[in-house]
Amino acid sequence: MRLNKRRIIGLDPGLASTGWGLVEYAEGRIRYLAHGCIETKADRPRAERLLSILESLRTILDSWEPLESALETLYFGRNVSSAIPVAEARGVIAAALAERGLPVREFTPNAIKQGVVGIVSADKRQIQEMVRIILGLAEAPQPDHAADALGAAICCAHSVLNP
Repeated sequence: MRLNKRRIIGLDPGLASTGWGLVEYAEGRIRYLAHGCIETKADRPRAERLLSILESLRTILDSWEPLESALETLYFGRNVSSAIPVAEARGVIAAALAERGLPVREFTPNAIKQGVVGIVSADKRQIQEMVRIILGLAEAPQPDHAADALGAAICCAHSVLNP
């Protein structure tokens, strides 16, 4: 019996840089498809930057037609005010995913670290290297936002969908 393929887009939201990564999961194996980063310029108005993220993500969704999505949750850290632009980017991303009717799985940064590296104290370099190994890539995915997005997609691939 052949299992259906699950094409999953992972996203690491940010106003300046939104990482994205696509994998396909079937029969217990994860296959790398693509990754990248949506960049916006700091000198542009925030609304224009958010629109740029929305339009770029729509193009990616149209090109790859994922069936599921994995979104990294917001991490506040110490500076709550810096989290506001990230939350706005996250809202735009969530709306674009909902527009396509994609199921959205959300993962905390610690859950992604645990799921990919095996420890929640993993640093960016460790995440990049383990994503490289899991996906059989010749080089670690760059930039780190794209590696985080691929990590979210990997976590989604390994999780059971809710009915």
